[in-house]
Amino acid sequence: MYKMKAIAINGTEDHAHVLLFLPSTITIAKAIQVVKGGSSHWVHQTFPEYHDFEWQKGYGAFSVSHFDLDKIIAYTKNQKKHHAVEDSKTEYLDLLNKHQIEYDEKYILE
Repeated sequence: MYKMKAIAINGTEDHAHVLLFLPSTITIAKAIQVVKGGSSHWVHQTFPEYHDFEWQKGYGAFSVSHFDLDKIIAYTKNQKKHHAVEDSKTEYLDLLNKHQIEYDEKYILE
C-alpha cells in the first residue's frame, strides 16, 4: 500500500532503529505513523500481557545516502554492543550536535 521497504530493524530496551526505503509519495511523518500504529497493533494482538505497550510521542528521522547503506545496516544490527559503550540519549544528542540540528532537550527521549 505505502511501498515502504524495511532494510534493517533492531534496537534495545528503550529505542528502535528502523532503516526504511521510502518512496517519494510518503512523508516521514506518515511512515512513522504507519510503523508505530502497525507495530503497536501487532504487539497488543500477539502479546496481550503487554496491553500497556505504547511508543513514545516523538521520533528522530535521518536520511542517509545509498553509498552508506552497508555501514548503516551494520550499525543497526550492532545495537546491543554499541549501547553497552554509549547510552542512547548521549548518542542521539551527539548526532544532533554533530549535524548542527537545533533541539529542545525537554523533548529528547521522553
